[in-house]
Amino acid sequence: MAALVGIVLVSHSPAMAAGLGDLLGELGGGAVAVARAAGTADGGLGTSDDLVRRALAEADGGAGVVVLADLGSAVLTVRAVLDEGRSPGAVLADAPFVEGAVAAAVTASTGAERNEVVRAAEAARDFRKF
Repeated sequence: MAALVGIVLVSHSPAMAAGLGDLLGELGGGAVAVARAAGTADGGLGTSDDLVRRALAEADGGAGVVVLADLGSAVLTVRAVLDEGRSPGAVLADAPFVEGAVAAAVTASTGAERNEVVRAAEAARDFRKF
């Protein structure tokens, strides 16, 4: 089977990312790599560029990575890491954290390409489509 697009969850809360990651694992049938970059290196609330870098590497199976972030400062952290150019196959989706992650994981599990996974995540902004 070909590599699937991976998902990275960037959250201020390790508990939130863990719960959402568990849900995505179920929805993706365990086939979609879901990595978490949640909290700070010392376990507190916040975000860490080092944890984002590690999660990007963990989720990248060769088909690209879609990143979802929970709050504005998490978005800024992800953008800074992506601007380093070390993860050219990764893209930050402009999507709601939970709904976008669910749509991304389900779409990735079908073998969709990265840009299609991003579109699915971003379509979750418009709840009228559900």
